[in-house]
Amino acid sequence: MPEILSLKRLSAGGAAIGQMADGRIAFVDYGCPGDVAEVTIDKEKPRFVQGHISHLIEASPLRRAPRCPVFGWEGCGGCQWQHLSLDAARAAKRDEVVDAATRIGGLKDAEALTGAVIGTDADFGYRNKIELEARLHKGRLELGFHRAGSGELVSPDACPLFCAPQKNLLKAVSGALRYALGSTTDFGLSRVALRSSVRTGAFEVACITEPGPFPRARVVRTLKAACPQASSIVRILQKTPVRGAGRRAAAPQFKGVEVLAGAGYWEEELGGFNYKISAPTFFQVNTAAAELLVAHVLAAVAVDGSDRACDLYCGAGTFSLPLAAGAGALVAVESSGPALRDLRRNLSGAGLCAEVIGGDVGRDTGGIAPADALVTDPPRAGLSEAARTEILRLAPARLVYVSCDPATLARDLKALTAAGYTLRALQPVDLFPQTAHVECVATLTR
Repeated sequence: MPEILSLKRLSAGGAAIGQMADGRIAFVDYGCPGDVAEVTIDKEKPRFVQGHISHLIEASPLRRAPRCPVFGWEGCGGCQWQHLSLDAARAAKRDEVVDAATRIGGLKDAEALTGAVIGTDADFGYRNKIELEARLHKGRLELGFHRAGSGELVSPDACPLFCAPQKNLLKAVSGALRYALGSTTDFGLSRVALRSSVRTGAFEVACITEPGPFPRARVVRTLKAACPQASSIVRILQKTPVRGAGRRAAAPQFKGVEVLAGAGYWEEELGGFNYKISAPTFFQVNTAAAELLVAHVLAAVAVDGSDRACDLYCGAGTFSLPLAAGAGALVAVESSGPALRDLRRNLSGAGLCAEVIGGDVGRDTGGIAPADALVTDPPRAGLSEAARTEILRLAPARLVYVSCDPATLARDLKALTAAGYTLRALQPVDLFPQTAHVECVATLTR
């Protein structure tokens, strides 16, 4: 039976929060602070419940009409906040950063140190990359996004967040691959990644498959016909391990990339630099907002021509290129093979030099000399204990930590401040409008 709830605020995961009659906290998907709604409970726990709105009784003044026709419960699960005004969403993201820094990090002055969220005015059409999951259902290839509240797929013709080079691109790609791969044979296709640049005009289609037979020529021919703008068509080979009984599935094993047609890489311009990015390599999906991020990081780390700088978890060089241009010397560390190759190519293309180290921070970095300035942009899990120890050994006077998870950032800030660093500022950046995700830059000094 639905519960009538008044929703008060937003959680870190994107759900709105209310309280049940029995006192339990309710996390309500696609709710908005200020809503009064009938809520269907989907999952119950002793201390909380999870649910979704089945009928909106009184709409919050913070609501707006979502732009995507498949947004919402049982629709595409990629966005959480299309129904929320941009100002309200950014205020919630700042609150998440402050809450994590205070509650997890034990930082009593987090409120005063945290700036207002910065971002661009473009809250739609900002993504340069999307990934579609591929499934064979009753002999028919389906491409789409995960449906909210289930493991099924939803297959829209277009995504309003993606800067697609043509209308109904998703429909065109799906139709082309369905024709090329046939209706009964599975060629091990698991995902399709699309990358598009407004600035360079580059557009890449990457088919992610297991090693084995693949109709390369037919795929290229049909994709070129459906997407004549494609500047690169590649195949990423990944071996998906068999899930063990009662065990979490291991990550797919990267086996290589086949260039099927075109350049074999995607090209983007950011902050005055040109980046060539291979299909397996991570790159910020919001180019315009990433420029704000890079500018803030550079201002915070404040390198000059005499500084020795380090860029840890550097990827393809988003921060490395401007750091190499401004510092006296740069050491860049990355563990991903494809990203390392892209980094070296991007440095060379820009006429810049850096000492590039392939390996893990804390395990393969013992030979690096102490640094004056250091930028670290670890994955969502944050810094390992070995990485934190290595940063303390490098003892940079200025330390800038870029994070995509306020909780792990707060945990690491607690350790770094306990070891002698002082937090000077927290700057949230809205790299992912329409979602609950927030990037944050922490500036520390020794």
